[in-house]
Amino acid sequence: MAVDAADTHSSREQTHAAGFWTLLLGCIGVVYGDIGTSPLYALREALVHSSEGGLTDVEVIGVVSMLVWALTLIVTVKYVLLILNADNNGEGGTLSLLALAQKVLGRRNFLIVIGIIGASLFYGDAIITPAISVLSAVEGLKYVAPGLEAYVLHITTAILIVLFAVQSRGTGKIAAYFGPITLVWFIVMGVLGLLHIGDRPDVLLALNPMNAILFAADHGWVALVVIGSVFLAITGAEALYADMGHFGRKPIQVAWVVLVFPALALNYLGQGALIMADPASLENPFYLLAPEWGQLPLVILATMATVIASQAVITGAFSLTQQAIQLGLLPRLEIRHTSEEQFGQIYIPKVNLFLFVGVMVLIWTFQTSGALASAYGIAVTGNMVVTSILGFIVFWKCWKWPPILAGAVVAPFILLELVFLSSNMLKVFDGGYAPLALAAILSLVMWTWIRGSRIAYGKAHRESIALSDLTRMLERSKPMRARGTAVFLTSDTELAPSALMHNLKHNGVIHERNIIMTILVENVPRVPPDERVRIEEVSELFTRVFLSFGFMEEPNVPKALSLAKKKGLKFEIMSTSFFLSRRAFRATSQNGMPLWQDQLYISMALSAADTSGFYCLPTNRVVEMGQQFTI
Repeated sequence: MAVDAADTHSSREQTHAAGFWTLLLGCIGVVYGDIGTSPLYALREALVHSSEGGLTDVEVIGVVSMLVWALTLIVTVKYVLLILNADNNGEGGTLSLLALAQKVLGRRNFLIVIGIIGASLFYGDAIITPAISVLSAVEGLKYVAPGLEAYVLHITTAILIVLFAVQSRGTGKIAAYFGPITLVWFIVMGVLGLLHIGDRPDVLLALNPMNAILFAADHGWVALVVIGSVFLAITGAEALYADMGHFGRKPIQVAWVVLVFPALALNYLGQGALIMADPASLENPFYLLAPEWGQLPLVILATMATVIASQAVITGAFSLTQQAIQLGLLPRLEIRHTSEEQFGQIYIPKVNLFLFVGVMVLIWTFQTSGALASAYGIAVTGNMVVTSILGFIVFWKCWKWPPILAGAVVAPFILLELVFLSSNMLKVFDGGYAPLALAAILSLVMWTWIRGSRIAYGKAHRESIALSDLTRMLERSKPMRARGTAVFLTSDTELAPSALMHNLKHNGVIHERNIIMTILVENVPRVPPDERVRIEEVSELFTRVFLSFGFMEEPNVPKALSLAKKKGLKFEIMSTSFFLSRRAFRATSQNGMPLWQDQLYISMALSAADTSGFYCLPTNRVVEMGQQFTI
């Protein structure tokens, strides 16, 4: 998943601005890094589950057919042809789709729950992808250097330690090589598969979907287990939609149709032909596609490709976290920008540490890519179901489709994805519990933050005084006036900010100019500069300023105030003080949330990033006023 976009209007404008071919090469590396490494393990795992009684040619053809048609129906039809058109001002992804649905339905609880589930499941995918991808690539060493087999886990760990360690330095320079390396990867995969189709040309029967249907009908319960492994072939499909804001719709579509899909299909057909000709190759059909002299270079290339796939999902987690913070699903976290040229190059230390610990736990718990495959799939399938549900709402409410038409289009995908989800649920006790447990914990964390924030907001609202009433009181009492400008940040401009009340109570003064500022996060990725600022004169004492940011933007208050100055606001940064309320929370079991949830909310509030840093306020111009709340 990519995290930046220079333009805010449409994927077509982005394509023209950055150059179609540059975007095309870039999306090959970032968008398709995850799905492009699936041939390392997908067919092998699917056939292992169907070969208990001895593998037959019909079974191989049936499973290969399932793989090819899963790619066709889910990726090509659902994402490339349909969902990519459901963009939010050029941006994609689960939370963008959530914001689009909220535009027409408002901030409904059921929408928030769907968004929480989708985001939580993505984090599960973000932890499993680096673990299974890099581990499956390094396992190829057993064929080229058997003596290193005992060190597979250590080599994998070393590679991932380096990968997570370099995140703080930014990925811009590394990403420049992603496209070319992944382009070579797809070409090599396609060529290797094409060279082996001749081993058993009858593998081409897999292109007939009836073979997939007949396999499912003939194998009953076993087919359901196999379907769970078949799903491994499409685990990177969500990236197509999530990365649309960075690369644009057309480059993603062209890359899939011209290169990625043909390469994947040829490779799966080639692996199937090799297994039919030599059943012993089922041990690792991907690496055995290459001649003996080419296996070491292939292991190296595969390792590079899996690192790229891991990098893409790590930066995707950073991007998703930023969006979740802006939408109020998570507390503010420290976000570092690692590039002066590209806004979206960000690094979130706590998310990076969280992902690293999770990946290490998975690798040393499961130890092989085959064992990890049981944990893979549930998170991604659940996320796909979320996308389909939100897609139905968008097609119906935003696109104005008749509900019957929207349902007829979406229902087949939901039905197919529920089949995939059911088959993956069979692997819960074999490892599928890992992403489910993680998603459950993260969902609880997000819901606690939302619920606790609502309680805190309601309590602050009840204990506040209306700004209009305060204005009349101050006009009568005429307190002392301090020179300069005071900016008070608040979420409700109708009420007097608590920091303003504390300043009056303890210092007995009010500034010459007082700005009551509210920062709004819109349901769009980015807000045009001419719509950033809205100014309302309340009285001689107070001016309301509304700053609007998109959910993928950095809320840079001083920069936005420079735009307000052009609209007539009297503002000089060196004579301005920013007053913030610092709330201290105490848990109580008498009302609100359960005591344990109070404690969780308080710990999250304590871990939140500093407000002045989050809004890019100059530290030497910030005054914080304390306030204590019971939750």
